[in-house]
Amino acid sequence: MGFNKVSVSKFFSLLIELQDKYKFGPTKIFNVDETGITTVPKKKSKVLSLKGKKQVGLISSAERGQLSTAVLCVSASGIYVPPLVIFPRVRMKAELLDGAPPGTIAMCHPSGWIQSYIFVHWLDHFIANVKPTKDYPVLLLLDGHSTHTKNLPLIDKARNNGVIIVSFPPHCTHRLQPLDVSFMGPLSTFYTQEVMIWLRNNPGRIVTQYQLGKLFGIAYAKAATLQNALSGFSKTGIYPLNPNIFSDHDFVSASTTDNDITGSQTMANFSENVIHDTRVDKNKPLTAEVLPIYS
Repeated sequence: MGFNKVSVSKFFSLLIELQDKYKFGPTKIFNVDETGITTVPKKKSKVLSLKGKKQVGLISSAERGQLSTAVLCVSASGIYVPPLVIFPRVRMKAELLDGAPPGTIAMCHPSGWIQSYIFVHWLDHFIANVKPTKDYPVLLLLDGHSTHTKNLPLIDKARNNGVIIVSFPPHCTHRLQPLDVSFMGPLSTFYTQEVMIWLRNNPGRIVTQYQLGKLFGIAYAKAATLQNALSGFSKTGIYPLNPNIFSDHDFVSASTTDNDITGSQTMANFSENVIHDTRVDKNKPLTAEVLPIYS
């Protein structure tokens, strides 16, 4: 229900205002997002077996995988900023990045999840690669995760370096975020394929953090195509900027969230009137049969 016409219209109104002011070209519009990389992929390959078999084996890296996080970023022109990988460990080792995409940087945290200070470090990495300035700013689109929006050092650093940050409306990234629309799916598919190939070629072994960089690097090279980048920004209407990319039928499932404040207040008053109506037993909960009288 979060993907409704009101929220999406406000988001595009903000984009239009910024575009009119700064004249962003495709090389100046970026989208950043995080994705989890586990040594045991979520997707399982298909297995052929005799009909009637009740237990069928499947090659697996382990019962539970170790989760790492990759911070990915791409521009509307198809420029991919080298990823940042967060490993679930205390100390970093150089060999963890063997085979990773060129320019990849890494940090460690026991949980393997993104943290506020790690995202600030990623912004330094972003600025070093993109080189924005106050005279030539760039637009950075991201979701509303707390490490993004409740991060004062990040906001200050972005302001001082010409990075204009815009957050997507809540629960809308599946339709508005270019990386979610055209990149994360292929990346996950290619990574799963690479893990399965590695397991078949290395019987009796499991995927660890030391193989993750290479497997992720191969999958990333297959998914990080120019077509995927252009398609993501085009399908979301961000570039070329198209506020009318979504038609009315795209918002049908969220129609209940489009009620205005006046209507909500009116329903509240109606409910209050029902409660104080002497004809209604106050000791019994309101039922659906009572409310339609005041609709």
